[in-house]
Amino acid sequence: MNRLERLLNLVAALLDAGRPLSRTEIQRRVPGYGEGESARRAFERDKDALRAMGIPVVLEPLEPEHREHGEGAEGYRIPPEQYQLPDPHLAPDELAALQLAASTVRLGASSASALGEAGMAIWKLGGATGAAPAAVPVAALPGSEHLVALFAALGERRTVRFGYRGAERLVDPFRLSYTGGHWYLIGHDHARGEVRNFRLDRMEAAPRTGDAGAFERPPHAPEATTAPWRMGDEDLVEAIVLVDAVQAEWAEARAGAEAVRERRADGSVVLAMPVTNRSAFRTFVLGFLEHAEVLGPGDLRASMLAWLDALAASAAPVGGAGGVAP
Repeated sequence: MNRLERLLNLVAALLDAGRPLSRTEIQRRVPGYGEGESARRAFERDKDALRAMGIPVVLEPLEPEHREHGEGAEGYRIPPEQYQLPDPHLAPDELAALQLAASTVRLGASSASALGEAGMAIWKLGGATGAAPAAVPVAALPGSEHLVALFAALGERRTVRFGYRGAERLVDPFRLSYTGGHWYLIGHDHARGEVRNFRLDRMEAAPRTGDAGAFERPPHAPEATTAPWRMGDEDLVEAIVLVDAVQAEWAEARAGAEAVRERRADGSVVLAMPVTNRSAFRTFVLGFLEHAEVLGPGDLRASMLAWLDALAASAAPVGGAGGVAP
């Protein structure tokens, strides 16, 4: 029996028991452990692996009649109410689509996570995880050591505390988003009194969660910002961009009608764009080539010019003794 099968059997046993099980009783119920010290070590590794995947393996007091000789007075259980996902009422074809997505896009996981976060979620919803174990993902998303704790905080409405840019933040989490190669937490920042984005790889320590049900999520929680130049945690700046008439319609569609500051007689438009991700903003402007110009503010315009000069210098041919090198 391979370890994945043993882990699945262990989860099933701890979910269905209805009461705490001693380690010896678990080893008897779950195939693959054997006996003696090696069985104890294998169970400890499996228990730690399940907890690393966010599965709530809890210790609870054993009734006297279920205590094994030589063992402690506590046993193990997985409380179904802490483990099960809310039923999203998916049709079979919708569940199949989710399973396909989970099998073609691998979410980075720790080495202890035998199934991975996506696979475990599909399994909880009733999908199979082992249909094509040798399948190679079409794409892979990097994971984060903070994802498990933050997913749990989202589902259980727990506030989270973490260090960020030299200050402690207290945040009501609304959602997690992956964009531009980074994971972001979107939530209400108590100190600033507004919804903010936080890059997970810039958290200065593991997030600490509070009590369950600590806040009420708004009926229409603010959506994660989809514009890439808004998906960042840099200081907010309003960029003023002039786009020529030949690209004005496309630029307005991308930035939104609310971004239009001025429509000029020649058909060009001036956009006012709130920017918290300068790298994404530069990429957006560069897409228009000579048909867009950053008008302000001055420091943003200067950084754009410096970036373009650096790009031009890196792409310029190098002169050699005999002429221009290829």
